[in-house]
Amino acid sequence: KNRFREWKLAPERGIIRDYFNKEIASNEKVYQLHITPENSPNLETLFFRLKNILNLSNKRIFYLKRKIAKQKPWEPIIVSDNLSWSEFSRINLFLHELPGVEPIVSVARLYPDQSSAHLVGYVSQVSQKDLQKKQYLKDMSVGIAVGKTGLENRLDRDIIGKVGFQRYEVNAFGKRIKQIQVDPGKAGSNYRTTIDIEVQKFTSEILKDKAASVCVMDIYNGDIISMVSSPSYNPNSFVHGIDKKYWNELISNEKKPLTNKAIAGLYPPGSTIKTIVALSALENDVWNPKKYINCNGLTELYGEKFHCWKKKGHGPMNMRSAIQRSCDVYFYEVARLLGVDRLSETAKKFGLGKKVLDGFIEERSGVVPNTAWKRKFIGKNWYLGETLHSGIGQGYFQSTPLQLCLMTAQLANGGFEIKPRVLVNNKKNRLKDYIDFKNKNPNDPLPIDMLVANFDLKPLFRNQENINFVKDAMFAATNEPGGTSYRSRLNDKNFMFAGKTGSSQVKRFTELQRELEVKQDDIIYKDRDHALFIAFAPFSDPKYAISVVVEHGGSGSSSAAPIAKKVIKKVLERDKIREKFNNLTSEEI
Repeated sequence: KNRFREWKLAPERGIIRDYFNKEIASNEKVYQLHITPENSPNLETLFFRLKNILNLSNKRIFYLKRKIAKQKPWEPIIVSDNLSWSEFSRINLFLHELPGVEPIVSVARLYPDQSSAHLVGYVSQVSQKDLQKKQYLKDMSVGIAVGKTGLENRLDRDIIGKVGFQRYEVNAFGKRIKQIQVDPGKAGSNYRTTIDIEVQKFTSEILKDKAASVCVMDIYNGDIISMVSSPSYNPNSFVHGIDKKYWNELISNEKKPLTNKAIAGLYPPGSTIKTIVALSALENDVWNPKKYINCNGLTELYGEKFHCWKKKGHGPMNMRSAIQRSCDVYFYEVARLLGVDRLSETAKKFGLGKKVLDGFIEERSGVVPNTAWKRKFIGKNWYLGETLHSGIGQGYFQSTPLQLCLMTAQLANGGFEIKPRVLVNNKKNRLKDYIDFKNKNPNDPLPIDMLVANFDLKPLFRNQENINFVKDAMFAATNEPGGTSYRSRLNDKNFMFAGKTGSSQVKRFTELQRELEVKQDDIIYKDRDHALFIAFAPFSDPKYAISVVVEHGGSGSSSAAPIAKKVIKKVLERDKIREKFNNLTSEEI
């Protein structure tokens, strides 16, 4: 008696491109071998033949037999999803002796470059867990690959495409008699990102052999130009099932190549938080920026010593010079008067303590501590000494590099909220036009079109002069002698940036180490401070913000700032190309 059978066809996955339409996740042709068990009169004989032709291991054959036993006899299984051309040719040569075997030409994911591995993510075979979590996979064809991390996971539902099918009539022996219907399915949607792959590659090369992360963002529309985590890994190795040796290498590597440090790495922000501490104190009217404090290297509170990073102290400091030279003693005093709750409010407003992107499963929120947070999660009261630690970005504070980049971007654009994005959309952003108009015509009312376009504009400040003060102090930190990042400055006005260094302690310095003036290089790698740097550029007309974190890099001025200097120059050199491309694509739209 004749019957009808249906064979599902895997759809082609959508392409992911960078801002300039270069493919960062594409597809390649692959050769596969499928078996339909009911079409094979003797599976034992078939596996014996395939073992010799394809050199299949006993372990693989055992796995395939177990899989066949669990499913319906007419449902195909994949013996191999990535045959070489010579293996595929051999199968076709002996096809007449292999009943039930189906050689298939299909497509599989290909990642041309490793610099965006963490951002793009990777695909792999569907697991039981995927089927439970993603309902749309239920009707998918055999052997479909799904997004596991990054953009591949976030866009999975739309990028995966629509399954096709072949419907045919078979006779009592399972042989196909005729094809009844074919539906080729539909390829997944393509996506264009805000990422510049050239900047990604350049940054990835600079970070080689370091455990580090760099984020670059447009300060007006939130476009993420670059988001690199180092060391990277080869996402192609996951597509057809990862080799055990390579997997063990990845998970045993102390620099954690599988972690996307830009959004899943949590670090105390260190002295980079001083920009927010200063702003919060000015916004809450608890501090006069002209007020001088004498730094002699430490301050005491209830018998506990709070040291400045400079053992002999900085001498008399006002707020501008304290940001420029990163004086801890000055900020202990500012934080003490400000209080952790007000600091926490400003820090959250500027993007710390919450996820920055939508739909990235690996992203972490970080911690912005306050009195209520400690009571809720630790069950204890807040102590004043902890406020002092928070004032220099230590203690309970935890932030991701992307959060620090967003914080810097919102300071640089004059204090307006932006929503960072990785995917290009056609939404017009007029924040830049608004700021330019207000700077040139401070007393004139806004034109109607600009008023409408910026209707949902959200200022994060009470007095914009306070934002300008912090930006000017960051300029001093990089471009005036004595500034902590003065050695990394760029003198060309077109590339000149304003930044703030930071170092976050991993292990507390002992009194003896302090007395002996032990340098970071003399400490074992795991105990060294993390090095941080935030900046915006160019100073005269800001466009981009950057954050750099080097794990166990020692100090922000020696490890992180020199990296930022190179990346900023590269981004600004490509700014005109980006603008030109943007105008071309806008015309097309």
